[in-house]
Amino acid sequence: MKKLPHEFFARDTVIVAKDLLGKWLVRRIGRQTRIGRIVEVEAYVGPHDLACHASKGITPRTQVMHGPPGHAYVYLIYGMYHCMNVVTEPENHGSAVLIRALEPEKNLDSKASGPGLLCKAMEIDRSLNGVDLQGPALSIVAPDDEPRVSIVKRPRIGVAYAGAWAERALRFYIKDNPYVSKK
Repeated sequence: MKKLPHEFFARDTVIVAKDLLGKWLVRRIGRQTRIGRIVEVEAYVGPHDLACHASKGITPRTQVMHGPPGHAYVYLIYGMYHCMNVVTEPENHGSAVLIRALEPEKNLDSKASGPGLLCKAMEIDRSLNGVDLQGPALSIVAPDDEPRVSIVKRPRIGVAYAGAWAERALRFYIKDNPYVSKK
């Protein structure tokens, strides 16, 4: 297993989103390590994307999105669900990839299909907002036995407010994977 370098994330958000499929999200909590294979993601491509939080400008909430690539952007929705994103592209761009679903690999006993369930299962909350994915608590790694995957493209979920951006096929998942949140 090798942690993905910052350069991996400093690329076009759509490319990063697709390339994250099949990688492992690793969460270390004390002596336990939880691992889930990333099977579903959504790309949020920058301030011009009306579904992207960066479209509202730099705020205390979105400041992390404008920071260096390869860091976690964690926020709370509906006052109760955490969502984890990975900051992409060069600093000051304001883009990220939402991690939507995981397939259990190790010590992941709770359902992780959907961004809120994923964060609950992996114990990811706002205390990890801004954390470097090269650190010990949270990382994304390339597994030694990474299989080739067939990728399905669909519109993102829950962004109807974004007008034409809601219809863009910026949600990607592994074809026929039973852990995808919504087909």
